[in-house]
Amino acid sequence: MAIPIIYNVRSVRARWTSAIVAVVGIAGTVGVFVAMLSLAKGFRATLVSSGSPDNALIVRGGATSEMTSGVALDAVKVMQDAPGIARGPNGPLVTAEAVLMAPIPLISTGTDANVQLRGVSPNVLEIRKQVKIVQGRMFQPGLAEVIVGKNANRTYSGLTLGNTISLGKLHWQVVGIFDAGGSAFDSEVWGDSHLLTAAYDRPDTFFQSATARLASPEALTQLRDALTSDPRLNVDVTREIDYYAKQSTRMTTLITTLGGFVAFIMAIGAVFGALNTMYSAVADRGKEIATMRALGFGGPSVVTSFLIEALLISFVGGLLGCLAVLRLNGLTTSTINFQTFSNLAFAFKITPGLLAEGIVFALVMGVLGGFFPAVRAARLPVATALREL
Repeated sequence: MAIPIIYNVRSVRARWTSAIVAVVGIAGTVGVFVAMLSLAKGFRATLVSSGSPDNALIVRGGATSEMTSGVALDAVKVMQDAPGIARGPNGPLVTAEAVLMAPIPLISTGTDANVQLRGVSPNVLEIRKQVKIVQGRMFQPGLAEVIVGKNANRTYSGLTLGNTISLGKLHWQVVGIFDAGGSAFDSEVWGDSHLLTAAYDRPDTFFQSATARLASPEALTQLRDALTSDPRLNVDVTREIDYYAKQSTRMTTLITTLGGFVAFIMAIGAVFGALNTMYSAVADRGKEIATMRALGFGGPSVVTSFLIEALLISFVGGLLGCLAVLRLNGLTTSTINFQTFSNLAFAFKITPGLLAEGIVFALVMGVLGGFFPAVRAARLPVATALREL
């Protein structure tokens, strides 16, 4: 015979002060848990959206990132003739890219942050079709002009349309703002690859990577086989979206691990709060429990009843924690990308799946906090308690 759930609801209402303590503890823990996971998810989503399944990224063989790679101009010319590469009106859709860093002050603090500069070919917009110029125009090859991502435009001083900024040995005019669909490119500054490398005293015949538009998504294997078997080249060929997914792994693992550790420490406190609340309920309701046992409610029914009460408290706490953190969704923040050591802007990404995980996490805390008090309640000696009535 089961104890009516309305009994548990009334019990929580009767002990609302101690229940609130447990609810607040669980809500705070769930809020931190969901916030950290959404931070990791947002970082990963930003990097992964930088890639396209229609593009191939080519780096030096064995290189773990663009920053540790090097591709010579002669190698790029060989790549352009490889099978599997799409062609536009002006030839093969390949952009050889130089990746550099420049310290630019943050608008918020005035302190310098590393901004990633990307030297690109004039046909880059034909290759990275997700990138659109939303203000101004594309830079002209051979001129000291740059276009900046929308997040870079909002985050750093001097990267406004029409402004002139010093990068390396040259002064550059900002002629355009581009939207890269929330990807990592939104935090970058793009210019002519030959001029950017020259401004930093680097040879303009040496690049960090090359990105090619595939004739079809299935053409990757054909292109990879052709380039990796060519004795003139020492390169790795990866689908661009897979490259950026791999680049996100280290940072998302770090955020998730740190967030999980903090949430675990807070969860211990929340579980003890729930334990205290439920043990208090057992102590206050000894006569009630004995009476229910005398009326025929068995030990399992009492255990179930107390667990339901603990789950009710934890569910309310989990729900409040999720609602409190929901306002972070879409909020832009920035951190260092450890693969490139550049500042990367990205947004918290709270999904229904994350909210569900937060609720489940709260319910687990409720079970841990309610199980032992529930067992104690079921073991109360009925005869002793009834003699006190």
